[in-house]
Amino acid sequence: MLSHIKIVLVETTHPGNIGAVARAMKNMGMDQLRLVAPKTFPSADATSRASGADDVLAKAGVYDTLSAAIADCQLVIGASARCRTISWPELTPRECAGQTVHNPEQQVAILFGRENSGLKNHELDLCHYLLRIPCNSQYSSLNIAAAVQVVCYELFVAAGVEQPLAVGDKDKVPKASAQQLESFYGHLHETLIDIGFMHPDKSKSIMRRLRRIYNRIQLDTKELDILRGILRMSQDNQGK
Repeated sequence: MLSHIKIVLVETTHPGNIGAVARAMKNMGMDQLRLVAPKTFPSADATSRASGADDVLAKAGVYDTLSAAIADCQLVIGASARCRTISWPELTPRECAGQTVHNPEQQVAILFGRENSGLKNHELDLCHYLLRIPCNSQYSSLNIAAAVQVVCYELFVAAGVEQPLAVGDKDKVPKASAQQLESFYGHLHETLIDIGFMHPDKSKSIMRRLRRIYNRIQLDTKELDILRGILRMSQDNQGK
């Protein structure tokens, strides 16, 4: 869904940054990387920093000029942290995603400039929008790979292709039923009386508050089994 969007790096000095950008892109399901006059490429440093995104590096296009790199694109967006003398139409990464993701017929280039100086004014002249990443006004300099990661993340989310990860047994263990909970509350009440924490005819508000606590948690059946086991052990020890 994102193959119509090209990440274009202009005159990248450090090949490791090219690899880090490739990794950031692959994390977010993107593989269209274009390089304009990189100082060193291909490079072992780039491959090392790519950490498995070798396929993105292998298919990266290398161009002598920016004009050649964006020749087939209808929309060009330039990323910059520096304020410009002449005002420019600006987008945040999220707005950029909204403008680009859902129009796959339109070829898009998102430009990232040199590590130390960004894009030059004559390069911004080729852009329709300026992309600015909101950050600390007292320190707004992002590493190029970090900047690409932020932008690619917003594109990925806007495309709706994120896959929720199942962590552990989340969503696999059923929630405790009302009947199971009532049995647990009866067991809890009985145990609290046995250990002398509650008087049989008093402290009704305690049970009400305990119900609120456990209802708020929404116990699953495994969690309930653990709590019932604790209660049984407490009663057994009390019996001794």
